Amino acid sequence: MKHNHKPGYLFILLFCWLLLAAPRPGQAQEDTPQLTVRLGRDFGYSSGGGDIQGTFSFRASGPDNLESVTFYIDDEAIGTVTQPPFRLQFNTDNYGLGLHTLRATGVTSDGQILESTPIVRNFVTAGEGWQAAGRIVVPLLGGMVLIMAVAWGITMLASRRRGTLPLGAPRQYGAYGGAICPKCQRPYSMHMLAFNLLTSRYDYCPHCGKWSLVKRATPQELAAAEQAELALASPDAQVPELSPEEKLRRQLEDSRFEDTR
Repeated sequence: MKHNHKPGYLFILLFCWLLLAAPRPGQAQEDTPQLTVRLGRDFGYSSGGGDIQGTFSFRASGPDNLESVTFYIDDEAIGTVTQPPFRLQFNTDNYGLGLHTLRATGVTSDGQILESTPIVRNFVTAGEGWQAAGRIVVPLLGGMVLIMAVAWGITMLASRRRGTLPLGAPRQYGAYGGAICPKCQRPYSMHMLAFNLLTSRYDYCPHCGKWSLVKRATPQELAAAEQAELALASPDAQVPELSPEEKLRRQLEDSRFEDTR
């Protein structure tokens, strides 16, 4: 005896078609134009956790046919913008302290009214904002000063440990290149921990022991400085007279090695 299964197959196919044809919630949401509002800080304080103080701006975006956007703080409309970019500035000091709801409504060319997702922010006083900023900035500045002091000390110790090269001695300038000391005019390898000041570096000369603002010298400039050293190393070269400060410094350094017994 044969059984006819066609009605069952037809029912299953019809059920699958209905599932595929049924509108999905996500699809319906994608078809609805969206109005997006962001809050940008122009000048002031923002804790990152909701506390703000100072001058901020609404920034709205939506569909291509968006014609106007009205911005609200709580239930008060603070302004309407009728052309892109849809941006409106406000200052928190013009409103009461505490929590406020920030939102916007938009109107499209075909008459649709769009609502943005509300943003909640806590308006605080300028004093609270500066105090909170100080709790962040002061430790950062302290850490930077500590790092600079450690780098300074390491650079000085490394330079003194390496000692001064003889005049005209061959050398390798390393990955950071070479500089010419503006005090003694001798070339040396720039130190890794020198303070980088964008256009120049504050570095320590291992020859004369002075700190100076220097720039990375070209190979031609370094070669010329090395030749100048060779001229100073010549027996006929006239040794320049030391300044009183340099004489005193060298006397103090030499006194460390005198026998005091």
